[in-house]
Amino acid sequence: MVSPSASLLSSLRWLFGFLFFSSSMVEIPPAENFSNPLASTQFRTAYHFQPTHYWMNDPNAPMYYDGVYHLFYQYNPNGATWTAYMSWGHSVSTDLVHWTGLELALTPSDPFDISGCWSGSATILPGNKPVVLYTGLDTVGRQVQNIAYPKNLSDPFLREWIKPNYNPVIEPHQKINAALFRDPSTAWLGKDGSWRLTVGTLIDEGGLAIVYKSKDFMKWVPAENPLYYTNGSGMWECVDFFPLKEIQGATKYLLKVSMYDTLHDYYVMGTYDEERDIFIKDDASSDDCRMWPMIDYGRLYASKTFVDEAKQRRILWAWSNETSSVADNVAKGWAGIQTVPRVLSVDTDGKRLIQWPIEEIESLRREQIHLQDIELKTGSQVEVRGLKVSQADVEVEFEFQNLTGAEPFDANWVVDPPKLCREKDAYANHGGIGPFGLLVLAADNLEENTAVYFRVFRAEGSYKVLMCADQRRSSKKSELYKPASGGFVDIDVKKDGKISLRTLIDHSVVESFGGGGRACITSRVYPTILLNDNTHLYAFNYGTETVKISELKAWNMAPAQIS
Repeated sequence: MVSPSASLLSSLRWLFGFLFFSSSMVEIPPAENFSNPLASTQFRTAYHFQPTHYWMNDPNAPMYYDGVYHLFYQYNPNGATWTAYMSWGHSVSTDLVHWTGLELALTPSDPFDISGCWSGSATILPGNKPVVLYTGLDTVGRQVQNIAYPKNLSDPFLREWIKPNYNPVIEPHQKINAALFRDPSTAWLGKDGSWRLTVGTLIDEGGLAIVYKSKDFMKWVPAENPLYYTNGSGMWECVDFFPLKEIQGATKYLLKVSMYDTLHDYYVMGTYDEERDIFIKDDASSDDCRMWPMIDYGRLYASKTFVDEAKQRRILWAWSNETSSVADNVAKGWAGIQTVPRVLSVDTDGKRLIQWPIEEIESLRREQIHLQDIELKTGSQVEVRGLKVSQADVEVEFEFQNLTGAEPFDANWVVDPPKLCREKDAYANHGGIGPFGLLVLAADNLEENTAVYFRVFRAEGSYKVLMCADQRRSSKKSELYKPASGGFVDIDVKKDGKISLRTLIDHSVVESFGGGGRACITSRVYPTILLNDNTHLYAFNYGTETVKISELKAWNMAPAQIS
C-alpha cells in the first residue's frame, strides 16, 4: 500500500478523533418503537459499513485519492426510509476497514438535481483530478446526468464539492424515457482520445447501456450503438463496465448490470470493440441476462467497483438491502448496510468471476478456533465452540471420500436454483452428497438458524454443485422476508475432491463465499436469540454419504471503528 505522508496521517488522526468526539455529542434519534425487538442494537453490524442512523442504499463513486479511500453512498439524512430526495453520504478511511463520516457531499440544491441526487461514479482525470458524475432529478422530474468536482484538491478528504452551472451534461434524448435514465459509470479514455461512459435505461422493454463520448468531460454525445442491449430484460441500473484481465492476448471485459425487475446484479464476460463501442459476450448461447451468473445470489444490489491504485486491485462495494419491513426500519432507526469490500479476479479459465473479501478485514481477527480431520457421517453435526458466533469469520474445507452417491441432476434445475434450495433443503436426509455446510446464528435446538450449505449432483459426464443459504428458519419474527437463496458453483469437484466455504457473520448479515469465491450469497437475518446473545455455530451433514471436514478455522472478529 502507498503510505500517506506523515502530515496526512496526523490530519487523519485529528479528524477521526474530532468527529468521533463530535458524534458522541450528537443526540441520535431514539428508536420509535422499543417494543419492537428489531430496535435492539444487537442487530447493528460490527464490521460491515453502515451509517450511525437512517437510510442508506447504493454505494457511489468509491475511489482512492491522495492516500485516502472514499466511499460515497445514497443517504436519506432525515429518516430510515427511502425518499426520492436522496443525498450523498461520505466517509473516508486509510484501510477500507475503519471509517469516519464527513459532511454530506451532495444534496438537492439546483434546478438539475433539486428533486434528488441519485447514484453515480468517480473518474480520476489526468493530473490526479477526481470528478463525479451522478444522476439528478430536475425540476420536472427528469433523470439527467450531472458533474461535480472538489472545491479544494489539496484537501485529501474532499469535503466540499462544486456543481458547475453548465449542468446537466447529459440529458435524455430520442426514445429514452426521462424517468428511466440513470447511474453514469466510471469513464474510460479511448485510443481516439475521447472519454466514454455508460448510462442505464430501458427502451421497448429491453434493458441497455448507452455509451456517451466526450473530448473535454463537459460536452457528451451518444455513440451510434448501445454498448449492449437485451430484449425483455427490464430496466438496467448501476451499469459497470471494465477490463479485468489479459487472457491469451485479448483483454477480458466484464459487464455488470443491476436488474430493477429482479433486484439482483448479473454479469457476463466478453470483449470490447472500441471502434463500434459495443460489448461482445463470450457465451453466445443465451441473450437472456437473467440466465447470466449473479454477482451474489442473495441480498446484494447496485454494486460498484473502483481500481485501488495503492494495491493495484479492483474492489467491489455493494448495498445489502433489508429483509425487515418499513415499520421495522423506522423502529430500528436505520436501514441498509454495505457488504465487505471484495477483490475481483478472473478464474484461470477466464470464464468466471472470483470475489474475495479484502485482506485488510483479517486485521480484525482475534481468538482462533481450529478443527481438522473430522468425519461428518449422515445426519451428524458438530458444534464449533469457543466463538462469539454473532461476530465471526469462518473458513472450512469439506472433502469427499467419493462421488458415487451423488444424486442425478435434472437439467431443468438450472432455471431456478432458489426453488431447488427450497425443495431440497438443509433439514432432511434427502439422499446423496449433501446437504452439508454450516448452521449459523443457530439456537441450541435449531429452532432458529440460517443454513449455508452445498449439494452435489451427478450430471452428464460431470458434477453440479448447488450452494444455498436458507433463511426460512432464521427468525421466529414472522413479518420478515425469509427466502431460500441459491446458485451453482462452477467448480470441478471430481478433480479437486473438495469444496471450500468462507462465511462472515456479523449480527444481521451472513456473507458467504463458496468454492474460493466462485459463488457468493449474502443473507440479512434477524434471529430473536441474538437478543440474548445465545447463538451457536454448527457444521453439519444431513446427506447419506459421509463428508469430511479436512480443516476448519474460525476467528472472533473485533469491531471496526465506524463513526
